[in-house]
Amino acid sequence: MNPDSTTATATATPTATPTAPRTRDRLTYSPLSFEAVTFAEGGMLGTWQRTNREASLRHCVEQLESSGALPNMRAAADLKDGEGGKFRGFHFADSDIYKVLEALGWEAGRSDVSEFLPFVDETVALLKSAQQDDGYLNSFYAQTPERQFSDLRWGHELYCLGHLLQAGIAWARTAGRTDLLEIGVRFAELVERTFPSGGRPPVCGHPEIETALMELYRHTGETRWLDLARRMVDERGRHSVGEDRFGYQYFQDHLPVREVPGATGHVVRQLYLAAGVADLYTEDGDEELLAALNRIWSDVHFRKMYITGGLGSRHRDEAFGDPFELPPDRAYSETCAAISSVQFNWRMLLITGESRFADELERALYNGVAGSTSATGTGYFYSNPLQVRTERDGEHEQAPAGRVPWYDCACCPPNLARLLSSLHSYTATTDDDGGLQLHLFESADIRLPNATVAVTTGYPFDGRVRVEVSGSLPSLSLRVPGWAKGYTLLFDGAERQVTHEGGYLRLSDVGSVVELVLDMPAQFHAPHPHIDASRGCLAVTRGPIVYALEQADLPDGVVIEDVVVRASEAPITGAVDAVVPGDLSVPRVTVSAAAAPPSSSDPYPVAGTAVPESGSAFDVDLVPYFRWGNRGAGGMRVWIPAG
Repeated sequence: MNPDSTTATATATPTATPTAPRTRDRLTYSPLSFEAVTFAEGGMLGTWQRTNREASLRHCVEQLESSGALPNMRAAADLKDGEGGKFRGFHFADSDIYKVLEALGWEAGRSDVSEFLPFVDETVALLKSAQQDDGYLNSFYAQTPERQFSDLRWGHELYCLGHLLQAGIAWARTAGRTDLLEIGVRFAELVERTFPSGGRPPVCGHPEIETALMELYRHTGETRWLDLARRMVDERGRHSVGEDRFGYQYFQDHLPVREVPGATGHVVRQLYLAAGVADLYTEDGDEELLAALNRIWSDVHFRKMYITGGLGSRHRDEAFGDPFELPPDRAYSETCAAISSVQFNWRMLLITGESRFADELERALYNGVAGSTSATGTGYFYSNPLQVRTERDGEHEQAPAGRVPWYDCACCPPNLARLLSSLHSYTATTDDDGGLQLHLFESADIRLPNATVAVTTGYPFDGRVRVEVSGSLPSLSLRVPGWAKGYTLLFDGAERQVTHEGGYLRLSDVGSVVELVLDMPAQFHAPHPHIDASRGCLAVTRGPIVYALEQADLPDGVVIEDVVVRASEAPITGAVDAVVPGDLSVPRVTVSAAAAPPSSSDPYPVAGTAVPESGSAFDVDLVPYFRWGNRGAGGMRVWIPAG
């Protein structure tokens, strides 16, 4: 996740550091410097990033104390001095501390973080105090030192180290502060000594450290970190983690990486590993790795992804299901899975330059990721179903009736924080000729060596994107999203025809003002015929945004399970200029629907009998999926039965 990297890592923000080896020969596009892009006020992404700065980061810092993560680390430091305390929470809670520190590190590169510096100083000092003489640092295993590195399958020691390294690199790159990175490097050196070449395989049950080591290599130029990351990838898939009730697929240890036929197992583990493999490909150029990445990507996006970009249909092991096993009401669709999709697609975009990766990054970002967070920035979903029933028996922590402030397993909130602190770095890239490519459309100022670019847009609710160029720019490439039904291109107000290549309009003679106007009709979508759980239903999108029907918008006496959309009689009217009253200042669309009478007491009547007549038609407003659940508890569904 590092802003100053040639391929962004984990939650990523990219640029190249002076000491980092260059990988441009294997990248079609390269990230801009971390400070090159600044979001303007008022846009969706800019507002989201500002909410993260003003609310989410403060909230995360507070929760580290109340959740037990910081008290655990203090107990580890006390144990070192002969005292100690009881451990609280999950054994990988250290990673929450590191992710928050990383988020603050990236934030330090774009805004004033002086209010957080006392916390950062105290926490770094605490980590230094808790670190053992040999470099080991883990608050859980500090209580049982004889068990250190004894359980790579579930221990998460290398996973936590990965997040520590990424936090250190963030601060080193944005603020020149190296004390946190030095702590991480000491721990990494211990891992290098503990797992020498030819010895015990350094395969962590939860991939993540691979991307961190690749970034450490780029930051320091020391090939030993590249070598260690390569061994972690090469030795995976040989059943070294040991047997477990979830199977080797869960831990991504079922087959060597180069041999996998597609995506399987725990979603976040799969895509974190894919991100690390993509980073390794950019350095080694191993085409077998790239072929495996393409197989994984195709399996995910063509057969195992929800329309929201959500991933993972099985709660038991937070895993991919079978192809087209995508029940909307049982969608696990973990927030971290959507974040990992952003990371994976970003790397594939940099490698290939193909717009399909930007399209899927956008889908995941605007729906799967955005829907996880409340409008206030202090409430979170862990899982993100596409349907919530009006009546529910019981409640599971990962699928609550509403967003909650924190979780016992709190991987998602700080993961969101580090993504949002670096979000502007996903907007644009450059190529070997110095051209600029715009991938995400957001009002922003972009500063290049020989030009400045001002982007003005109301995207994703308005398809007009205005780009004003000052200075010398060799070329400008604008993405035409795969969902767009058409577009108009204007040069200084005059329409012009430009060849559409690979999902981008490449302009070599850039005028002072370029405008791209994307056709953005609201439209119905039908599920793939093999998605049995959504058969006979329709979903609505407009642009990259998926919409949902919420109980709050239905008339009194009508429950969401009784609504049937009449697509054939009344297509979407597209009241896109309307605004949802109150706190939800977002556009909405209107569909014509019919309320069906409640079902009979017999849940399985004989076909053709006891079929109730449809109720009278009425219009119902849909809300963006990412904003559902902000008006209190109630039912919701993305896939609406068609009548």
